[in-house]
Amino acid sequence: MEAGADLSKIAKRLGLENFTPEIDLSKCIVKTADINRPALQLNGFYEHFEAGRIQLIGMVEWAYLDKKAPEERTEAFRELVSHEVPCVIFCRSFRPSEATIKIAREYGIPFLGTDRGTSGFMAELIYMLNYELAPTTSIHGVLVDVYGEGLLITGESGIGKSEAALELIRRGHRLVADDVVEIRKINENTLIGASPSVTKYLIELRGIGIIDVKSLFGVECVKDSQEIDFVIKLEDWHRETEYDRLGLKDEHMDILGNQVVCHSLPIRPGRNLAVICETAAVNYRQKKMGYNAAEELYRRVQINLKENA
Repeated sequence: MEAGADLSKIAKRLGLENFTPEIDLSKCIVKTADINRPALQLNGFYEHFEAGRIQLIGMVEWAYLDKKAPEERTEAFRELVSHEVPCVIFCRSFRPSEATIKIAREYGIPFLGTDRGTSGFMAELIYMLNYELAPTTSIHGVLVDVYGEGLLITGESGIGKSEAALELIRRGHRLVADDVVEIRKINENTLIGASPSVTKYLIELRGIGIIDVKSLFGVECVKDSQEIDFVIKLEDWHRETEYDRLGLKDEHMDILGNQVVCHSLPIRPGRNLAVICETAAVNYRQKKMGYNAAEELYRRVQINLKENA
């Protein structure tokens, strides 16, 4: 199947009525997240027309067509669907005529309908298409919602990512994905992580086996998807390695072209990873609110040096 968004999935999630049930929507693939309202095209202007976009019929388009004779209206739709558009969606409970539906069947173009307002429906449709068509990647790690912040824990296999996630879950936080995190870049600033359907709600603990978090701890301890805010990279502690002790400058990890704040966390016996992760989440939120503890320390040191001078 071609890469793109499955129209049957879109129609089901948005509750669209199918005026052309003879056409298999699962074979209709949408390749662009842009939407077109074909007012100019219905008047015969097809210069710079992007045929790959879903066509949306709203109040303006319907009012214009309503003033045309039935034959002119039919020919306007024939010209539109002849460009092999993905589908045509009628908003505000507008229903195409039988002659128009016959043309849709002839060209194999689905005609769908909704009773929702055009602007609100278009915004939700664009968001869904952006999600479905977003660039994706998979990362070996654990994604947890900690105080509302999306924490991605990475590191070598067996270093303790799943154990840290389990302790966070027991402390009231929510698991999104374990072992493999599927990440989508839905816009220039937002990365959304989710779990593959095969491993959803499951955690692997070496020596114990597979743990079903949803069954053991309840539905309040799991989440389907989460925006990724920052990363903690677990690594073995080495005495000769210098680690950041102040945090004046953030390190970053490149994910699908986005620079995500990343903290390298050395692992030593006795360190409570769950508490450190919670503290990192709260500190990240505090920085977003405009307060940086490292910068405050630097300011105090500078004041103290001036006073002593």
